[in-house]
Amino acid sequence: MSTAQWLLQISLLLWLSKGLAATQAKPGCQERCGDVDIPYPFGIGSAGCYFDEWFEVTCNNSTDPPKPFLKGVNLEVLNVSLDGTIRVNNPVLLSQNCSGKPSNDTQWWEGGPFSFSNTYTRFTAVGCSALVYIMQDDTVIGGCKTFCKKDATAAKKASCYGLECCQTQVPPGLLSFTANLGTSSDGSADEQEQCKYAFMVDQEWFISNVPDPHTVKDMEYVPAVLDWRIYNATCNCGHNTVCSSTNQGSSLICGCFQGYEGNPYLPQGCQVIAIGAFGTLLLVLCAWWLYIVLKRRKKIKYKEKCFNRNGGLLLEQQLSSSEGNIDKTKLFTSKELEKATDRYNENRVIGQGGQGTVYKGMLMDGRIVAVKKLKIMSDSKLELFINEVVILCQINHRNVVKLLGCCLETEVPLLVYEFIPNGTLSEHIHGQNEEFPITWEMRLRIATEVAGALSYLHSAASIPIYHRDIKSTNILLDDKYRAKVADFGISKFVTIDQTHLTTQVQGTFGYLDPEYFQSSQFTEKSDVYSFGIVLIELLTGKKPILSTASEEGKSLASYFILSMNEDRLLDLLDAQVVKESKKEEINAIAFLARRCINLNGKKRPTMMEVAMELERIRKCQGDFRAQENSEEIEYTPLN
Repeated sequence: MSTAQWLLQISLLLWLSKGLAATQAKPGCQERCGDVDIPYPFGIGSAGCYFDEWFEVTCNNSTDPPKPFLKGVNLEVLNVSLDGTIRVNNPVLLSQNCSGKPSNDTQWWEGGPFSFSNTYTRFTAVGCSALVYIMQDDTVIGGCKTFCKKDATAAKKASCYGLECCQTQVPPGLLSFTANLGTSSDGSADEQEQCKYAFMVDQEWFISNVPDPHTVKDMEYVPAVLDWRIYNATCNCGHNTVCSSTNQGSSLICGCFQGYEGNPYLPQGCQVIAIGAFGTLLLVLCAWWLYIVLKRRKKIKYKEKCFNRNGGLLLEQQLSSSEGNIDKTKLFTSKELEKATDRYNENRVIGQGGQGTVYKGMLMDGRIVAVKKLKIMSDSKLELFINEVVILCQINHRNVVKLLGCCLETEVPLLVYEFIPNGTLSEHIHGQNEEFPITWEMRLRIATEVAGALSYLHSAASIPIYHRDIKSTNILLDDKYRAKVADFGISKFVTIDQTHLTTQVQGTFGYLDPEYFQSSQFTEKSDVYSFGIVLIELLTGKKPILSTASEEGKSLASYFILSMNEDRLLDLLDAQVVKESKKEEINAIAFLARRCINLNGKKRPTMMEVAMELERIRKCQGDFRAQENSEEIEYTPLN
């Protein structure tokens, strides 16, 4: 048999299969309206063509092509599926400060077979400082809040992650609700007066067809998916069918037996495909070929969906508008990283934190890498991931962990870094290895390297960057025990005209700038405070929150200042530091650390000044005289 004949046979079999499996109307009733099939229990025409008045469909022939409408709820039908869902054009419900845009805050289908699909439909709000919630019987059952961003371009060209667009899942079986759209108090007056609107939407359509959520304001309707069931009826499905009741009252759904195809709601709707042994073989071959093709296509679609969901569009926009070594950042495939990490074997785990898990891996070219995998793909963690990629792409410094690339085509996004083999500074300070102790010279060098990296971020990077989470666990040590600053998940760019950022307080207790904690305003001096705590850790070998019986729960910073004021600093120092350093060096570092943790941020030095002072102290080792600034603190040197 020739290839053409094989293709003809396959096409014929597919046509036969499709013909038997096609959705069907009742005999004598109109099967289609325009481009939409209308299967029973839905129907067009006389009362016998549909199950009851809720399933009646009218066909508007005044449009080209004609459009079907559910008569009972007056919604345009886009697609009907016998698996119990129907896709409709649903109105954009609410609007505020939107010129000429209608508003309807209630949808009510009590007693009917329809409810919003908990699986496919999301309640969505768009706009700056929007606060929206849905109620049922005077009870709030869902809601979300949007935030503003001065440069909102990135948010507009991405999916709905909270910046001027938020979403919430609807509860199962939602038959009626009232929506409320208000304004949060977070934004400025101008932002609060901007156009806001809310709507129920098919999430798959929204992700695939709406690159900019703000375009919905020009639409009167958006697709939404409803669940439907046969209500208040006994199990009267057709022949060769399975009848199942649901937990939504006295309702049922019908399905064909395995091996049968058709409409299970019609008396003779489900039939077996009988095409002979040879035809069966061809059908099996065809089905296998089709399975391979569809599986490959599904895999491609899944990767595209993951790319969009993981902020690929936003990341591309951010990177395309940024400067730096972006062209060196590689997009890894999921297959590459699965192989590199032995399918994310637990034995490859080298670290776990608030953002996710880090695996050790080896690439095809033999390079050892660290692969960071987020734990949960929540909107907040997604924004941290995108932020970290964009930040790291701008940085080129020997004491900052290098980003090699990322992968966006997996369920959760991945970052690939250079592998840093000797763990964190915290591990070496607080769990010292007697065989390889961290010497005073190493401590002083590490402090100088970290200060230099932060000075670069604040002053020398193309756009100033605040790290916002400096701590000893975020300082890694390479094979030569050189410092590498890591974990830029909550870091922020700062434009030239900004002196601080107003945002949610984020950071680690013990390292958090008290001034920032009180005002929610993060400045470069907040990084200086956190670095001061690291300096004190290096001096004392103690954790930021003390755990000894006499001082449990007390902050290291306050205890350090008290020890200096009472001339008891020597009692607080690490034994290794006392053994190897000169008191002048300790005085200088202690004096610098205290300046860094001054409660008044304006009196703290800049990171550039800190880095220069540490360099000076290192150069003066062996011939050192501490220089003290009596105008800023009162401090008696060690005896």
